[in-house]
Amino acid sequence: MAGAARSSRRARSASPKASEPAPDLHALAARRLGRAFFDRDVALVARELIGCVLVHGPRALVIVETEAYYGPEDLASHARFGTTARTAPMFGPPGHAYVYVCYGAHQMFNVVTQAAGIASAVLIRGAAPLCGLEDDPTIARGPGKVGAALQVSRQHSGQDLTTDDALLFVASDPRRSLPHRLADAPPAPELVVGPRVGVSYAGPWAAAPLRFAWRGHPSVSRPVPETPWP
Repeated sequence: MAGAARSSRRARSASPKASEPAPDLHALAARRLGRAFFDRDVALVARELIGCVLVHGPRALVIVETEAYYGPEDLASHARFGTTARTAPMFGPPGHAYVYVCYGAHQMFNVVTQAAGIASAVLIRGAAPLCGLEDDPTIARGPGKVGAALQVSRQHSGQDLTTDDALLFVASDPRRSLPHRLADAPPAPELVVGPRVGVSYAGPWAAAPLRFAWRGHPSVSRPVPETPWP
């Protein structure tokens, strides 16, 4: 119980309070992540996206949970089907959006990683509201809710997130030494890791520890991973 209380305090202290002013969207745009951040191994990018801010117009979410998906060799990845009209963004340049529809209703938002021609993407599985949304930790708990909260759709699939005029982008977490660390920032969130959700069909890839989450954060979806990272 004491450990759970400490985790809860960590999550609360790292999240914005309702009484605090909304963050400056211009300041978030100034922290926009460039292509080089995404042009790396997908699992590394998935871990380092935790704590970053996902912005679409006036709406902003702090990323608290991700899943990494590799290329055709990953039997849980859409890339196992090769290049199709739907999966083409996964094989494209890094730093682009990949959005697909799940169960005919949920818009699932992913960020493409690694060099063009090497399929991989990070699914944003959970996020916490930062501005432009109700102060409710469940509003983007789960990948379908992330898409709904951000108001993204298949029309955004393939969009470049790194251009200066993009309304849909990812801003760096100032707690990390990613390019805009703040001297008085709190420490980066502690991470937990586990297998990805709903991929039991993926043979040896089903148990791969490619799901990452902010330890103790109330916006992480169920089942909550428990193994500390690293």
